Amino acid sequence: FAILMPKQEYFTNAFYTFDIDQNDLTAGFFGNLIVQVNASVPDIINSFSKNVTIDIYISGARSFWIHNTGPISCLPLILANFRSAETDAYDFAKPYNEVAQYFNHKLKEVVVLLRKDLPLAAIIYVNIYSVKYSLFSNPRKYGFRDPLVACCGFGGKYNYNNDVGCAETIEVNGSRIFVGSSTRPSVRVVWDGIHYTEAANKFIFSQISTGAFSDPPLPLNMACHKSVGQPFLGLSCNNLFQFSNLWSRY
Repeated sequence: FAILMPKQEYFTNAFYTFDIDQNDLTAGFFGNLIVQVNASVPDIINSFSKNVTIDIYISGARSFWIHNTGPISCLPLILANFRSAETDAYDFAKPYNEVAQYFNHKLKEVVVLLRKDLPLAAIIYVNIYSVKYSLFSNPRKYGFRDPLVACCGFGGKYNYNNDVGCAETIEVNGSRIFVGSSTRPSVRVVWDGIHYTEAANKFIFSQISTGAFSDPPLPLNMACHKSVGQPFLGLSCNNLFQFSNLWSRY
């Protein structure tokens, strides 16, 4: 496998994106109290800081695009399994979003510390939570509908069932039914109750790539800069410009 390993210089020239921590938090809600999941957040953040960012930095990484976590309580997986949870004005499960917000607060704190500890790095914090929350709370503004209902699923208010997933089959009244998607996935937000649709991801990328939700507020094609007007030489901004242009076509 040695021939498949990237060259040493690639570690410095690469652009590292982290999109965290939906899986850890969501998995924690099953079998644990919310207060226990909340208590685990500092350990998750510290592990990310030490074992991921710093270790990669030591290997030569210099440019980081760190996304915070999204509004977990808007996912059909959470809504279908925790029906007794307090809801907000948009019918989102409020306590679970509060955990996500706490996680994001602690993540931003550690990003500030990482900038001090890793002086050669360009570290951008991306508030993807706000973009996703806006999409869930005001879907029609962006051309979407039924944001809390899975596009590909089966059963119930949220079209989600723990026992049968997208593209599987289920027996109902003696008949085998294929679990497929809606006829218009391009206007749906959540694909299978857990993951976002391609259309939603495209919208989210179009928002965060502008830099409007970033700290510092740099667009993706300038993410090799540590701040406005200060280029970071470890990464070619031309490569990021080509990357962002490529994504904008899809």
